[in-house]
Amino acid sequence: MRGTLTNTEVRTGREILRIALRRNVGAMASGTLLMGSYQAAETAVPILLGVIVEFALRGGQLSSLGLALPALGLVMATVSYSWRFGMRILQKANTTEAHRWRVAVADHGLQPVARDVDLKSGEVLTIATEDADQTADIIEVVPLLISSLVSVVITGAVLAVISVPLGVLVFAGTVTILSVLSVMSRRIGASTQVQQAKVARAGAKVSDLIAGLRPLHGFGGSYAAFQAYRRVSTEAKKQSIVVARVNGVYAGSALALNSLLAAAVTLWAGYLTFHGQISVGQLVMAVGLAQFLIEPLKMFSEMPKYVMIARASAERMALILAAPPRMTPGVEVPGPDGGLEVEALTHGTLRDLTFSVRPGEFVAIAAYQPQAAAELAAVLSVDVPPSSYSGVVKVGKRELSSLSIESVRTHLLVNPSHHEVFAGTLRDNVDPSGTSSLVDEAVAAAMLTDVVDLHSEGLDYPVRDRGANLSGGQRQRLSLARALAADPEILVLHDPTTAVDAVTEQLIARNVTALRRGRTTVVITSSPALLDVADRVIVLDDGTVTGEGTHRDLLGRDSSYQLAVAR
Repeated sequence: MRGTLTNTEVRTGREILRIALRRNVGAMASGTLLMGSYQAAETAVPILLGVIVEFALRGGQLSSLGLALPALGLVMATVSYSWRFGMRILQKANTTEAHRWRVAVADHGLQPVARDVDLKSGEVLTIATEDADQTADIIEVVPLLISSLVSVVITGAVLAVISVPLGVLVFAGTVTILSVLSVMSRRIGASTQVQQAKVARAGAKVSDLIAGLRPLHGFGGSYAAFQAYRRVSTEAKKQSIVVARVNGVYAGSALALNSLLAAAVTLWAGYLTFHGQISVGQLVMAVGLAQFLIEPLKMFSEMPKYVMIARASAERMALILAAPPRMTPGVEVPGPDGGLEVEALTHGTLRDLTFSVRPGEFVAIAAYQPQAAAELAAVLSVDVPPSSYSGVVKVGKRELSSLSIESVRTHLLVNPSHHEVFAGTLRDNVDPSGTSSLVDEAVAAAMLTDVVDLHSEGLDYPVRDRGANLSGGQRQRLSLARALAADPEILVLHDPTTAVDAVTEQLIARNVTALRRGRTTVVITSSPALLDVADRVIVLDDGTVTGEGTHRDLLGRDSSYQLAVAR
């Protein structure tokens, strides 16, 4: 079985559990054999003790007793070693299977084409960790369930040999206990699924808060954001309490029913002995089995609960693994000319938008409405499936919808306005793949040299998660340096200088122009510095092209343009 899965292989949580069981058949068979040996050996202990007592009461020889003691020792050794090695095999298989599902969920969550699922990154993280672990628990649950059944069957059979009513009592009691608990386990599964969803939602809210903490502080929105998290967290807490209560009732009921059955077997065996229907040795055997029966019955009765929890977790994983991609990429690659064409594009606020960028040209797009700029960047970065807009986008004379995602990523890079920064070093952020030959040039062009020179580590200066130890302007320049170091055939920059001062902006504009000379570059911006260095400026108003020319030409003849971009 492959380590990763496509959405055609998994549609439901039940299928996920079947796959997990199927690819661990060998480990589960070995574990079941060893755990069954453990339970059988445990059952043999009170049987041997009863036999020894019966033999002694009948005046057996001491030498025969000497043979019984090594047999008892052998049984105890079987108990110890079968448990040790059985659990080792099962836990290794459990851990390995959990890892496989974590990789599968991560693979689907990180694919270039987004999945059509309404989950935030924090929820996906919870599914890839807690739910993957709980789903893999089925690998241990089934062997333990079978081995517990083995002990119950052996106990019932031995008691039936001693007295048929005793055996019937064990089997009938076990069926009754499991029937009652199976009904309760369904409530646990449903409650657990709701709890997992609410906890994941709270985790997603925390992730959002951390990402937006700095701007929240900036405009005084921290309190409202924290209150929103408190509401989500309180819901998760209340549901966790519900699950804890249901689990408590389940565990208490299981223990009470198991103890009641053991007590009934003990009292009935005592009654039979008092009336001379069974011997004292058989009484010892029956009482010992009744006491031993509590543990396997407890394990046996808890298994339905764990099965339901694993089922609930598997259903949550299926939300990601079974989700179809938002688009079906093509297989073609762009042509060699490196040009960009947009024909009659209509999406959101964009209306019949048409323009083209020649190979090697530096074009600035001045969008009067920020929403239109964001929507254009989203379309070009393939964040919007081609089926969600009308019109055609061509890269190298090939339609975007016909290109493979890998070829799009190679030829066309859209650097978003929300500059992502990752934990690591400056170098890791500028050149994540470690293959760029333009790291130094990109750092210089983005005016990131002051950050590099400020620290003795230079480019190896450590960066905290989300760039917490960098200012907003430093994070933006770091993101720009990464885009420039990638050196794509077509580079689209969306508001790359909004967080830097005017002097730095002028320097960045000149540097980017020089570094990208001969390469196709599109900058969506209202920055006069970037507009001024562009070969051509395309003006977007109300989602359509309303003007075109050089920056200085447009300043001289278009009052709306002058009002929008002049600072």
